[in-house]
Amino acid sequence: AVSLAMATAAARLLPAAWQLFLFLFYSALLYKAACAAYLIRIYAIKHYGYVIHEFDPWFNFRATKYLAENGLAAFFKWFDYKVWYPLGRPVGTTIYPGMQMTSVFIWKVLGMLADAKVVPSAMSLNDVCCMVPAWFGVSATLALGALTAECSNSWSAGVAASGIMAVVPAHIMRSVAGGYDNESIALTAMCTTFFCWCRALRHDKRVTDGRPTQDSVIYGVAAGIAYIYMVAAWGGYVFVLNMIGLHAAALVASGRYTSKLHRAYSLFYLIGTFGATRVPVVGLAPLRSLEQLAPLLVFVGFQMLEYCEVQRRKRHLSILQLQMLRIKMAIPLLIGLAAVAAALYPTGYFGPLSARVRGLFVKHTRTGNPLVDSVAEHQPANEQAYQHYLHHIYHLAPFGFGISLLHWSDSNLFLVLYALVAYHFSNKMARLIILLGPVASALGGVCLGFLFDQLLLYAGKRLLVSFAPSDKEGDTDKEKKAEEKNDEKKEVPAGRKKKGKAALSEASAHFAALIDLVKEMFNLIYQNRTVLVLRIALGVYLLQQAYPKAVEFYDYSHQLAEGLSQPQIMFKAKLYNGQEVMVDDYREAYWWLRDHTPEDARVMAWWDYGYQITGIGERTTIADGNTWNHEHIATLGLILSASQPKAHSIARHLADYVLVWAGGGGDDLAKSPHMARIGNSVYRDICPGDPTCRQFGFYQGGKP
Repeated sequence: AVSLAMATAAARLLPAAWQLFLFLFYSALLYKAACAAYLIRIYAIKHYGYVIHEFDPWFNFRATKYLAENGLAAFFKWFDYKVWYPLGRPVGTTIYPGMQMTSVFIWKVLGMLADAKVVPSAMSLNDVCCMVPAWFGVSATLALGALTAECSNSWSAGVAASGIMAVVPAHIMRSVAGGYDNESIALTAMCTTFFCWCRALRHDKRVTDGRPTQDSVIYGVAAGIAYIYMVAAWGGYVFVLNMIGLHAAALVASGRYTSKLHRAYSLFYLIGTFGATRVPVVGLAPLRSLEQLAPLLVFVGFQMLEYCEVQRRKRHLSILQLQMLRIKMAIPLLIGLAAVAAALYPTGYFGPLSARVRGLFVKHTRTGNPLVDSVAEHQPANEQAYQHYLHHIYHLAPFGFGISLLHWSDSNLFLVLYALVAYHFSNKMARLIILLGPVASALGGVCLGFLFDQLLLYAGKRLLVSFAPSDKEGDTDKEKKAEEKNDEKKEVPAGRKKKGKAALSEASAHFAALIDLVKEMFNLIYQNRTVLVLRIALGVYLLQQAYPKAVEFYDYSHQLAEGLSQPQIMFKAKLYNGQEVMVDDYREAYWWLRDHTPEDARVMAWWDYGYQITGIGERTTIADGNTWNHEHIATLGLILSASQPKAHSIARHLADYVLVWAGGGGDDLAKSPHMARIGNSVYRDICPGDPTCRQFGFYQGGKP
């Protein structure tokens, strides 16, 4: 009797022990993923030190220094006279300030911790800015894991997705240490917003009849707050807004509208839009921009649908009556919206689509803006690019997509839509492969998690339980509940006895019973001990086959990460004798400008180098990577592609020095066709009769 009681107690403790084991197991794997995400991103720090990379990061660092030295109020009023001479730039109202605010906050917190002796020493602002991409690479990895787990209802899938996201090159491309650019923190904000949105839609068994849940309110608010941070961080917030709007509309179209969905979306949209309009660079764009009007229409439509839903519950409307009420409400609403749009459109209230957005829907080099077309990142992606940035995940993700189609839920539909939209737009613009990285990692995790759950985790647990002593009392209770459930199914409701419905009800009941029988037979076979052993054996075999591929993917990612970690502003080279040296010509040239030219000197160069001239050389520039003034850059194109006498006659009025990079495949000579094409879009005499300057080049001796 004692041994039986002990066995019964052990059987009852087994589920709790299993849950504890899974918690520790998943936590350990997430910790390993976080470490891998950090280590793969700090090659630049190991090899080159704390150096800001490339072009745009130098502007971001300069803006961060200004914020740290002058405060937030002065930052938003900052008008920079050292750029875009003689026009200048109102930086505070033309920048997404999230990254600068985040970096200064971290820098100040680390300083306070150092003063309190909590950490050994404080970090300089430069060092913090260099490390922010690596730190946020870790947070994006964990946020993507949480999103995948929520959508797939499997923490195995979430952990696997985190492991992929930690090292996938499509994420590393914008998050290596030193690559201080907006995308480095934006992916964390994006994945967090998506997670909160999907979490708000989680089913609550305690809530019936489509009423709002507590989670829909709490996480709807959280999604709105996370979205505000996304808006402050990166212009790609438009994708996040439209992605959530599309998902909400798709749920309505698939007949899954509930008050839970209404609360989640309404809170997200109201809070998020209010916060977005507080960001100076955004302003009222969410209410005026054609790129953001669709989510607004979804919000308006949801208010109409919720009114109908309330009436359904209050008046106990049938499905047909509910649909008729929706139609009656929708017609005047559509007429009203059309009237408002017709009244506002002639006034110029609605802004046009930007050239970059047009580039997502038209063929490359046909956006109408040669400046946008000249950027290599705006070219369409191809299969080689996908394999380069996704490697084995490129072949694994489609299987995860197929598995996601089999598991239908509100949040899982989001993953399917995200995959389709991200693939479409990344196929139009190579730069947007960064948006494909998270969902490709998620789908890869779904595939791996599904196989691990079905072949190892669930099979192992079931096999273990089958050998454990059974709890007879518990089994008896389960049998009674099952019998009661079957009795309920066998009862024929009074409504079915009515004439005209009896045959249909009986047929549907038989069909449902047949489906239940097939499911029961399948489960009996699937849960058989022999089949369980075969499942585990197959899982072990697939694990052995997958391990070399995982190692290959991991090594490839590290190899590519090391290449992506090169700052470009300095690089390593070998002398004839094999000695490795650091080539720092670029920074030395900018330091020479800083130390040997007057402080008010104006330096003309192609717009690529503007950020570095002001950030490192601390001198006034004519144009930079902000590219807000097409005519200004076209003037540079005219000067740099014209003959020397003509170029000098214009340049002497704008600049004191002209900086030209020569040598290597990407020097200014190689860029000259782009300079001519952009200049010719305004000054047609550069390439007469050749609008795209296809025949432009230089003769020997420097004559264009």
